[in-house]
Amino acid sequence: MNANVFFAAAQLGLRRVVWASSETTLGLAFDEQAPPRYAPVDEDHYPIPRSSYALSKVVSETAARHVARWSGIPFIGLRLSNIQLPQDYARVAGYWADPRSRAWNLWGYIDVRDVALACRLALGAPISGAENLIIAAADTIMNRPSAELLQEVFPDVKLTRTIGTYQTLLAIDRARELLGFNPEHSWRDEVTEG
Repeated sequence: MNANVFFAAAQLGLRRVVWASSETTLGLAFDEQAPPRYAPVDEDHYPIPRSSYALSKVVSETAARHVARWSGIPFIGLRLSNIQLPQDYARVAGYWADPRSRAWNLWGYIDVRDVALACRLALGAPISGAENLIIAAADTIMNRPSAELLQEVFPDVKLTRTIGTYQTLLAIDRARELLGFNPEHSWRDEVTEG
């Protein structure tokens, strides 16, 4: 369990802990299409665990917050979206015919190289206490406009702000602000639409 690692980090007096949390803490479940309360989903859309996995991450985020308070060690939880390797992009076009096939996490994803970037940035970011940040690509994994997808699949979900054509519906603003995180990779650079 993550708590054991967190307690060990405190006992050893580590300077910082960067760990993998999950977008599922925000109510985005692997096996169901429950609509979010609003979009883009941000860090305030929490906690809504819909599985034992998500609940374990919520418990870990809570433990990290307490251990950070007790120890003074910064804990940065990265709420990672669906991680993609470059070779995974060959499957992307298979999602486009049915937007519901990837609606479970609002069509989010993150390139593994950007996960590594977020980890490196979190190791040096001027953060104290415990922070949990959404880490996702800047776009969705679909070839249709994000607002159109949301309207079709989750028509009752309100957009809380104007978004770009293919912009992610997983708000990465806080990771940009606190880490300087700007995703560098997109499936659009790897796949030719045809």
